[in-house]
Amino acid sequence: MSPPRTDPLAPEPHHSEPTHPEPPPLPSPVALDVEAFRAALAREAASARSLLASLGSDIADIVEARRDSNNDDEHDPEGATLAFERSQADALRRSAQDRLAAIDHAEQRLIDGSYGTCVVCSGPIPVGRLEARPWADRCVSCV
Repeated sequence: MSPPRTDPLAPEPHHSEPTHPEPPPLPSPVALDVEAFRAALAREAASARSLLASLGSDIADIVEARRDSNNDDEHDPEGATLAFERSQADALRRSAQDRLAAIDHAEQRLIDGSYGTCVVCSGPIPVGRLEARPWADRCVSCV
């Protein structure tokens, strides 16, 4: 038989202290293939630059066609079409310029280590979103 315990809070002499397992580690942020995203951004930037060059040529052609037409769009059947085409080309050009600026910002985030982190909530941007839009700077919830 074991001797009587003098300290009622002391553990039993033949029993070990109960051990608590370590909590599982928190999931780490998804490891991004930085080089793959860097290459995707480079492809997107080249595409945007190519589109800008093409649109610049298209706009110049529209301006040249307009120069030879009647300035009265209301009564010239070609006038409205040329105005619409120029407006559409200008909108596409602005969109390509905005995308190129977003790509430049994404490349900077790759450099500073914040790529893949939402600029609004600081949460992770899902890899699928980055694969679809490598220049994305917001998660789906914050768009």
